[in-house]
Amino acid sequence: MTMDIPSGFEDMRSLEDDEVRGAVLSLLDDPDFRRIVKGLVKGVPIWAHKLYTRRFKTVNSFQTGMIYPFLKKILNKACTGFTNNISIPQGGREDYVYLSNHRDIVLDSAFLDYILLMSGHKSVEIGIGNNLLIHPWIETLVRLNRSFIVNRSATATELLEASRKLSAYIRFVIQDKKSPVWLAQREGRAKDSDDRTQKSVLKMLAMSGPDEMSLSERLQSLHITPLTISYEYDPCDWLKAEEFQLKRDNPDYVKSEQADLDNMKTGIFGFKGHVHYQVSAPIDSEIADLDPTVPRNKFLDQVAGIIDKHIFKGYRIYPCNRIALDMLRGDGSQASFYTLTEKKAFEEYISGQLSHINIPNPDWDFLRERILTMYANPLINHLNAL
Repeated sequence: MTMDIPSGFEDMRSLEDDEVRGAVLSLLDDPDFRRIVKGLVKGVPIWAHKLYTRRFKTVNSFQTGMIYPFLKKILNKACTGFTNNISIPQGGREDYVYLSNHRDIVLDSAFLDYILLMSGHKSVEIGIGNNLLIHPWIETLVRLNRSFIVNRSATATELLEASRKLSAYIRFVIQDKKSPVWLAQREGRAKDSDDRTQKSVLKMLAMSGPDEMSLSERLQSLHITPLTISYEYDPCDWLKAEEFQLKRDNPDYVKSEQADLDNMKTGIFGFKGHVHYQVSAPIDSEIADLDPTVPRNKFLDQVAGIIDKHIFKGYRIYPCNRIALDMLRGDGSQASFYTLTEKKAFEEYISGQLSHINIPNPDWDFLRERILTMYANPLINHLNAL
């Protein structure tokens, strides 16, 4: 049965089971989405898809019937391996806020869902910025896939109320729906892979809860669980390098809608090598151990530090991370961990990625340094955390 959801969440919430059928049919009636479907499944008429969708009566059936097979194809075609250490006991609690580093716009939360669905657990509700909802069908699709909308276009005067509303919705999902939530540790991806939890995310999470709850208790009650996502190769590395130079050369540069779409498409279908998901235990007890009498900002800094340390420790370190660090520093401090063959292959990979770049006056030394830094930073942070 569909539960009652406060009307204040109407414009941002994910869709419920009784809305699935209508949402799927509206997608198949959308000309833009139909073009996407025809491109993915060539030769299958749209009426066949409509017949097929009659089986989708719940969000779970839609995810297992449509999203799960799509992700399986991505893993088979674009990854050399996919591993995780996520272990949730059957019948145990599932109401966690998975707070993770952010590698891919679409797949970070989708792969987490794949893991959870594959092991018989609830999929996560996903925070997604409204800046990515470029077409109406994208909003329908993501809300159908348990996404809720984060208002990234709020003005300064609207921001406080938007944050309170977002915090209240996340608490509603955790405490009333008893469902897990996925959030990135910061707004947008860390383009240089130097993953740091933004204090503003924690401030937002702490905005909801009973007045008698302390800051520490509010954060503990959400069961924040650090998640580390490790890609051996980032298919968007060259696009991120491009953006670094464009912003360096023009501080007013703003990424276009087409650039967002290019990043999404490249991130989904591009080669990733091995992918690993590492989950830490909820940090409730670590938050409880902090001194609650310190100033609020210092307390939040300490919570962010706890999350960062878990994420840094959880990185899967690949030979390319070690090679990139040696290439940046011009030494061989990590050379015992990789072979000359692996180094040559990575150098060829970097050259291949740089060849995709097509911007005015490319600064090749700068662009190369940016890509190497993306691969070196996870290792630097991992070693520091250890």
